[in-house]
Amino acid sequence: MKFIKFFEELELKDLPLVGGKNASLGEMIKNLSSKGVEIPSGFVVTVDGYWSHLEENNLKDKISKLLVDLDKKDLKKFALIGASIRALIVEANFPEDLKKEILIAYEKVQKQYGKESTFAVRSSATAEDLPEASFAGQQDTFLNVSGDLEILNSCKLSFASLFTDRAISYRMDHGFDHMTIALSIGIQKMVRSDLASSGVIFTLDTESGFKDVVFINSSYGLGENIVKGTVNPDEFYVHKQTLKKGFKSVLKKRIGSKKIKMIYATEKGDKTKNIDVEDKLSKSFSINDEEILELARQSLIIEDHYSGLKGKWSPMDIEWAKDGVDGKLYILQARPETVHSLELNKKGKHFIEEYLLENIDDLKNKVLLTGKSVGRKIVSGPARIIKSVDFIDQVQQGDIIVSDITDPDWEPVMKIAAGIVTNRGGRTCHAAIVSRELGIPAVIGTSVATDEIMDGQVVTLDCSGGEVGYVYDGKVPFTVEKTELDKLGKAPVEIMMNIGNPDQAFQFAEIPNDGVGLARLEFIINNSIKIHPMALVHFDNVKDEETIKEIENLTFGYEDKKQFFIDKLSQEAGTIAAAFFPKPVIIRMSDFKSNEYKRLIGGKSFEPEEENPMLGFRGASRYCHEKYREAFALECLAMKKIRDEMGLTNVKLMIPFVRTVQEAKDSINEMAKYGLKQKKNGLEIYMMCEIPSNVILIDEFAKIFDGFSIGSNDLTQTTLAVDRDSELVSDLFDERNSAVKIMLEMAIKGAKRNKKKIGICGQGPSDFPELAQFLVDTGIDSISLNPDSVLKEIKLLGK
Repeated sequence: MKFIKFFEELELKDLPLVGGKNASLGEMIKNLSSKGVEIPSGFVVTVDGYWSHLEENNLKDKISKLLVDLDKKDLKKFALIGASIRALIVEANFPEDLKKEILIAYEKVQKQYGKESTFAVRSSATAEDLPEASFAGQQDTFLNVSGDLEILNSCKLSFASLFTDRAISYRMDHGFDHMTIALSIGIQKMVRSDLASSGVIFTLDTESGFKDVVFINSSYGLGENIVKGTVNPDEFYVHKQTLKKGFKSVLKKRIGSKKIKMIYATEKGDKTKNIDVEDKLSKSFSINDEEILELARQSLIIEDHYSGLKGKWSPMDIEWAKDGVDGKLYILQARPETVHSLELNKKGKHFIEEYLLENIDDLKNKVLLTGKSVGRKIVSGPARIIKSVDFIDQVQQGDIIVSDITDPDWEPVMKIAAGIVTNRGGRTCHAAIVSRELGIPAVIGTSVATDEIMDGQVVTLDCSGGEVGYVYDGKVPFTVEKTELDKLGKAPVEIMMNIGNPDQAFQFAEIPNDGVGLARLEFIINNSIKIHPMALVHFDNVKDEETIKEIENLTFGYEDKKQFFIDKLSQEAGTIAAAFFPKPVIIRMSDFKSNEYKRLIGGKSFEPEEENPMLGFRGASRYCHEKYREAFALECLAMKKIRDEMGLTNVKLMIPFVRTVQEAKDSINEMAKYGLKQKKNGLEIYMMCEIPSNVILIDEFAKIFDGFSIGSNDLTQTTLAVDRDSELVSDLFDERNSAVKIMLEMAIKGAKRNKKKIGICGQGPSDFPELAQFLVDTGIDSISLNPDSVLKEIKLLGK
């Protein structure tokens, strides 16, 4: 047959004949099926079929003449020309030989998959899925297609979709000649994800470009809702390096609302429809951990194959679906990722650009709403509420588009916008993909943007701080700092980072560093878990109805409330460990004070009243105490899961606020009960050096611990007897005080005397460069700083 190829016959080199999408499917079916990648097959109408349809109906000249009058400034005329071209293609008759071959091929795949099978009819242009231009969503796809007439009609509509307004505009912007681009059609067996789940995979972090994770989106039903952004999907990260070694390295898991799902329609004329998802399913993850890992494994096989073909790292953008009948996971298509790959495959990254808000403390009352952050920039501009394509001509240069979702037909105006805000969508929806490609920030899935923002209102989009994007009322001042990495010197000691927020870990890992000197569990417990661990251990003892309701809602799907704490803590802290792997990451066990623990959900029932919590029930004194021992067990089990199940053995653990040698021994023994034994699997346990007794008895503590990290905040507090929470004596709190410096020197020399590593993770070196220099001169091994101070410190010490 001259117009038909079956996927098994195709390879990437056939792109000029069948377009990027179909060539990629053929490449995978031919080469990766034997390696465990499941891909539904079918057949392809080649570009020869497209040219035959145009030539036999004398359409080339007619289309060319219409294209002469294209003007993107006149959007109404632009739309009219596109509609006229599409009408010409659809109303023309198929050449008889083309029609005959399509039906012969369709009959063959029907025999292969069964008469009841339905098919997806997908457009595949010869200028799509290229490294320099994705052409994502430019042409149309038709789902749940069956029967001769439907197959033929869908093929004709696919040919016409080469001239959607968005496709015409995209080609103009990228300098492609309309009449040299052709369209192939893929007819692929449908996976019954209407009865299960589907989604999108990227083999990198879509925001930071971090290379060592697989990012998976998932929702119920057919995948069109995720691509279009009509649903807020579940999100998962898997660590590549440990997955390849056989570990179950599922990192962050974020549940999406998933309010609707697309299924097959039974109504006459409709092929698909959206229905509501029942509340119980909406609150549950749409795939389980084993399925997450299996999708990640298949994705890595695909990435490795394409990287081998190109001779360089090739991150991939993959669509997948789970069949609700056979239960299998299928790959539907794969294309090169086109935003980060171009940058990351260059010879190194030469600079870091940081967007920094000014007067952060003054902004709390200006927050209008939050959503998922896309891009890492900050922009201000007037909001333009766009309800449909009929209103896109209202968008002016520098406006911020605010909508329920965006549509591929909006592409002509999205490129002049300063930013985008949507009610719905995830990080792989149309709005997110286009925003990244255009280099503009977006806040996605806010739920209420079109209600909370007024048309014309000046707003500021802040996507600089990790996964959460903020929309502020009014124009908010910010600065942009650009650091040329080639000009950075080399610091005379290890420069590490203090990290609390896992959402920013991938971004911070880009900054030159020697690992993490302090990863705080308090931030994770406070922001992600939110519940006092003892309220989970003794949930039956919680009597307050409102508290019970809050805990039930947050732990939905967990019969064992304790497991919720273990899973959440291990995933979030594990994300920090994965971001910096294999560099050392020192995780400090919890160091909440009783007044801070009390603010957690259920905390009031389990915390004492203390006059001065700073010097009270905190740190190591909790770990073996009857009031907290069971909660500490959960922390230990989470850390064991990170090291043993996830394979992140770069994690070292650290005990804070150890008052006595006996407390140190007791803490070590308590950890060992839960599988955290020193030296086992390379485990090292450090101690925070932050009390005078730690310094005075450092020779004794050195017999117990593998290393030390100075907490300069508490060491200053306990040396000078200054409560650092008290404003009345705050002027006396100074890490540069002579008494504190003597303590620092004694600690460093004591550790060195015992051949133990010692660093510092307090605020002092971040605030005072002269203190950092003093520590270097005294012989400290490492300085761990807040991320915003790292580059400045390297510049200072590296001179």
